[in-house]
Amino acid sequence: MRATLEARRDLGPEYETALIESFVSRLDATIAHRVHTEMHATGMRWAQPRKAGNPSITIALGSMGIGIPLTAIAAAAAGSAGLLLAWGGIVAINVAHALSRRRERD
Repeated sequence: MRATLEARRDLGPEYETALIESFVSRLDATIAHRVHTEMHATGMRWAQPRKAGNPSITIALGSMGIGIPLTAIAAAAAGSAGLLLAWGGIVAINVAHALSRRRERD
């Protein structure tokens, strides 16, 4: 996160979206790896998500679930800037999902 904040200072606000997307992508990969490792260690299998249902509910619940620990980590590590960056990433994911759902309907 520090590297992302430092890059934002160096590159300026015009690269903010790309930096947030990069940070969220790295965070997602790290979380997925940790979950996979933990599940493997306990002998659990990764269940394939069902295609039926509303994926918006999954996105919303996932955002809330990751938002709580991410808020604590970001605020402790980088203060208000980290908090804004973390929640900016969560908001960006939700907005991107909402826009993609809107395009699918049109």
